[in-house]
Amino acid sequence: MFLFRRNGVARGASLRALRALYRSFNEQNGPDACARRLLREWLSSEQRAQFDANGFFEVTGSLTGRRYRIHQGTMSNVLELNEALEPKTGWCFLPERALAVGDVMLAQKIALETDEAAVLAIAKPFSPRLPFVQGAH
Repeated sequence: MFLFRRNGVARGASLRALRALYRSFNEQNGPDACARRLLREWLSSEQRAQFDANGFFEVTGSLTGRRYRIHQGTMSNVLELNEALEPKTGWCFLPERALAVGDVMLAQKIALETDEAAVLAIAKPFSPRLPFVQGAH
């Protein structure tokens, strides 16, 4: 496949370059990158702009019309907003099996937009006043 000379310096540089190429390929084509691309395809242009600028996007619940903000992460990353668009209640819900961050966020978006009542029946509320660590998984 790849042939490397026995010269230690050249071989070391070649191996470093190969590792960098592999890391770059994985960053662009690994599960997290694929999940992020799929999420972005499902976001509206407004949601995509919010996500790019702030690391979160907002959705409207299908039953109540309430606004929810979905932050990047997999747990305790959904905040219900009040009329002033400030956090009112946090909601923790996620798929039963482990998924990439983008896939979890997409599942949360679809669930709130299509069956808000079922989501709220299983979600665990938490205080949005607790320190929020953006990007926590």
